[in-house]
Amino acid sequence: MSVVKINVLTVPAEQRETLEKRFASRAHAVENSDGFEWFELLRPVEGTDTYLVYTRWRDEASFQAWMEGPMKSAHQGGGEGGERPKPAASGSTLWSFEVVQQAGPKEA
Repeated sequence: MSVVKINVLTVPAEQRETLEKRFASRAHAVENSDGFEWFELLRPVEGTDTYLVYTRWRDEASFQAWMEGPMKSAHQGGGEGGERPKPAASGSTLWSFEVVQQAGPKEA
């Protein structure tokens, strides 16, 4: 079954717009990766400064290949003057899960 990776990002209120713009500017950067199944950027609604970046992969090997290739390249890009932009998040933790059960809406 698939694996899910959730990157838990601590994002101060003044950096939320920056974070969302950075993800929007990289839209579709992951969709063509072998084994990629799903992506969602989840914005906190109340009581927390934690964003969740949800990705789902066919298997661990697919995720690792993306981490070592396209993801690594995307995060090494430079900003103006060739400098890397300051991170929008002040902290990051990666959670890993295996999908053991799933359900979708029933077709009518």
